[in-house]
Parts: sequence; C-alpha cells; structure tokens
Amino acid sequence: MATLADSFLADLDELSDNEAEIPEDNEVDAADMEEDIDGDLADLENLNYDDLDSVSKLQKTQRYIDIMQKVEEALQKGTDVSIQGVDLEDDPEYQLIVECNALSVDIENEIVIIHNFIRDKYRLKFPELESLVHHPIDYARVVKKIGNEMDLTLVDLEGLLPSAIIMVVSVTASTTTGKPLPEDVLSKTIEACDRALALDSAKKKVLDFVESRMGYIAPNLSTIVGSAVAAKLMGTAGGLVALAKMPACNVQLLGAKKKNLAGFSTATSQFRIGYIEQTEIFQTTPPPLRMRACRLLAAKSTLAARVDSIRGDPSGKTGRHFKDEIHKKIEKWQEPPPAKQPKPLPVPDSEPKKKRGGRRLRKMKERYAVTDMRKLANRMQFGVPEESSLGDGLGEGYGMLGQAGSGKLRVSIGPSKLAAKVAKRFKEKNYGSSGATSGLTSSLAFTPVQGIELTNPQAHAHQLGSGTQSTYFSEIGVFSKIKRT
Repeated sequence: MATLADSFLADLDELSDNEAEIPEDNEVDAADMEEDIDGDLADLENLNYDDLDSVSKLQKTQRYIDIMQKVEEALQKGTDVSIQGVDLEDDPEYQLIVECNALSVDIENEIVIIHNFIRDKYRLKFPELESLVHHPIDYARVVKKIGNEMDLTLVDLEGLLPSAIIMVVSVTASTTTGKPLPEDVLSKTIEACDRALALDSAKKKVLDFVESRMGYIAPNLSTIVGSAVAAKLMGTAGGLVALAKMPACNVQLLGAKKKNLAGFSTATSQFRIGYIEQTEIFQTTPPPLRMRACRLLAAKSTLAARVDSIRGDPSGKTGRHFKDEIHKKIEKWQEPPPAKQPKPLPVPDSEPKKKRGGRRLRKMKERYAVTDMRKLANRMQFGVPEESSLGDGLGEGYGMLGQAGSGKLRVSIGPSKLAAKVAKRFKEKNYGSSGATSGLTSSLAFTPVQGIELTNPQAHAHQLGSGTQSTYFSEIGVFSKIKRT
C-alpha cells in the first residue's frame, strides 16, 4: 500500500511531465509570432513613403478613370429627361450619382493623404507654413508658388491667400530656420501639389454633375436643402430610396463628426448636426434656434425624399411648399411675445355690503377708538412750537395738549362705560358678588345718647335721598330704628 508521501511524489512527477510538454508548444507559437512580425516589418519596409505613387493610388485606379469619363460625357450631353417611366433604381444617371457620391468621399481622403506628404517634405524648407495655412488645397498652391525661393518679397501670392495672411507669411519667412530643399525632394513635392490640385478639380467636376442632376433625381429635396447638401445626404444614406426609408432623427445625423474642442466649453458648440448644417436656412437662423431648425429641416427633408422616391412631384411644388412652411415657422419663433395688456379695474359695487353690527361691534370700536387726548397730541398748531417730554424737541411731542387756543384749558377724560364695567368686575372679584362692603371701610362713632354707633359711610352719602337705614348698638340691648323721611 502506497503511503501519502509516495502519492505526493507521483503527482509531482506528473506535473513535471506536463511542464516539459508545454514549452514545446510555446516555442512553436513564439516561432510563428516571430515569423508574423518579420512579415509585417517586411511589408512596412517595402512601403516607401518617399515614393508618391505608393502613397497616392486613387488616380490610377480603373474605377476613378471610368467614373470621371462618364461624368465628363454626361456634362457634355446635358440632362436627359426623356426617361420618365423608368424606375429610379434602374435609372443609369441615378446609379452614376450614387457612384459619384462615394468617389467624392474617396477624393477627400486622398487629398488629406497627399497633404500630409507635402507637409512632411516641405517642413525642412518652411516649417512655420503649416501652422499659418491650414487648408490642404491652399497649402498646396502656396508651396507650388514659393518653391525654393527664400525671399518671399519676390513671390506674388495675391489671389491665393488673404492679404493679412500674406503679410504674416512674408514676415515669418524672413525669420524662418528652414533651408532650401534638394532638387529631387522639391520635384516630388511639386508633383504632389499638382496631384492635389487635380483631385480638387475632379471633385468640383463631380459635385457639379451631381448638383446638375439633383433637380431631376430629387427636385423636392433639392428645393429644401439645396443640390449640394441633397447629393451628400443621398451619398451617405446609400441612395434616394434608402434616404426615404430613414427616420428623420437619423437624417439629422448624416455627416455628423465628433468635434474636438481641446478642452473648451461645449455650451456654444453644435453637436449631433451633419450635412444639414451646410444649408442656407440653417446658416441664416439665429444660433438659439438652430437646433429646432435642424430638427424641422430633417423632418421636411425626409418627407420630400419620400415624395421624390416614388416620382410623386417632378415639378418640385411640394418641396417649395415645405420650404415656405419652414420659413414661416422660423419667423414665428423670432416674433416677440405679445405685449401684456393692462388689466382693467373691476366695476365698483354700488350696493351696500353686509357688515356685522350690533353691541359687540360697537364695543370693539369703542375699545380701539382714538381718544380726544390722542387727537390733540397728534395735532399741531401752525407757528407754535410744541412741547415735548424731554424738552428742546426731544422725546415724545405733546402737540396741542395744554396749549392756549386749543379750545380747552385742560384735558378731561370723560366717563368710560368700558372702564366702569371693568372696575365693577374687579370689585366683584375681590369682595364677592353679594354687595356687602368690607369692615375696614366702616367707622365707629361715640355719641352721648346712643352710646356706640356703627355707621356705613357709603349709606351716609344717601341720607338726603330717599331714606337711610341705621343700626344702633347699646349696652342694654340691640334694637333697630328705621327712619323714613
């Protein structure tokens, strides 16, 4: 029976055998990877960036030659409108327009490649020029015009660049650190400039052909967005039928590119807008309304494309109707809001209103009524200085209180029913509600006849009235005497 140590040793032997097999596979994979890397490096070495033909190959392709030949023949022949019953997809001019749209995109990419080639070669002669002239075609024209000339005062750049940029280029060229190019490098650079200019002229010819045929292929769409933008929308969507099947939200994004703002704010930048940005309606719309105008243009363009795809209105009347609607809506958006009308006052109510009256309301008015003393204190006599509590006009003023000519010698406070009522309630609270007076208010009188007499001073005040009641106490007894007069 194998022990535990023997089983561990056997497992270690199996692991060592597997590890011995793994490096063989890794060696094979590493060898394959080295072969692939060597092959890629060989391809990169075979690609010579100094040779212009290895960089720019579009002009020598058969597709480019055939399409340009057909475009030139179509431009010479003119527009053929005799084919009215043919389906749009089977129309040869429509197929040529779709091919021209794809070719224009390839031409733009080829111009960018040639521009990079020219810039890399001419950087030794004038390194600051690429930061002054950004457009590839303008850069190629300026490079071809300058050549190896070091003194730009001898080179006439009028018509190629604006006058302000010409001045900056001349000043910068006088202080540049560049050196003249060798003849072979200069010849390759000039040849690259010629190719870029030839591609630009071919692109203009293709766009002219497409724009001339858009009035026949898509008259309503061309009326709204223009022939150039309509051609770009059709080329990007893959044809007029594909554009008609596309929703308006996607038509708005055709041709949109991600914008690099280099860290600046995105508040004023227009994102998610494609070729519709190039239309005349969009450019003439105020910036705050451009996003709404873009959505409106995309919606109407989709409707016009659907009409054109079935040849519904060859005259373009529907497109003009849509364009008028767009202009009216944009003008409506720009109208100022209506002025706020003054609100008239309500008609006065001549009928007497129902107000609460009665004893409770009279008591409340009496409680908060202005007294005569307050009225005199709030009143001032003309030409007479008022007295104040602190003197010299300081403190609380007395107004006409106590002044001669006020009509009163002194201010007398009249009896107040409310004060009497409050005093009565206070009296009842302290001494009870029976009406008996306290013994402290009574007085004792010694008389020689009756002896001790206990009298009520309040009742004494009424002796001259209707009658009095007296109580007599004596040492012998107590008796009562009632005297009536």
